[in-house]
Amino acid sequence: QVQLVESGGGSVQAGGSLRLSCVASESILCMAWFRQSPHGGREGVATIDKLGNPTYVGFVAGRFTVSRDNDKNTIYLQMNNLKPGDTSTYYCAAGALIPCNPWRSFDTWGQGTRVNVSS
Repeated sequence: QVQLVESGGGSVQAGGSLRLSCVASESILCMAWFRQSPHGGREGVATIDKLGNPTYVGFVAGRFTVSRDNDKNTIYLQMNNLKPGDTSTYYCAAGALIPCNPWRSFDTWGQGTRVNVSS
């Protein structure tokens, strides 16, 4: 079973930046960032495949950038111009999924890292 460990969460003011990291115990084709939705469940944020091709959901709107270091089995989420609405627990997910996009169902999840954005 693949294990995922997130880090990098914290508290920032609106307009600030954070960089999340997710380390996987082994190489996985498709890796993703989700966040807890205020309405329940988890909503996709971004995915990235082993070739480094990213896919974002609409609300990212150029503020977030997902990247990947295959040598380290690690993905990152650079979050800029953070808004209070971005406050959530962010989760890393992984799966052998083709196509790799945030609308797929993932079966491997990390424990989450908390992001708090104050106004």
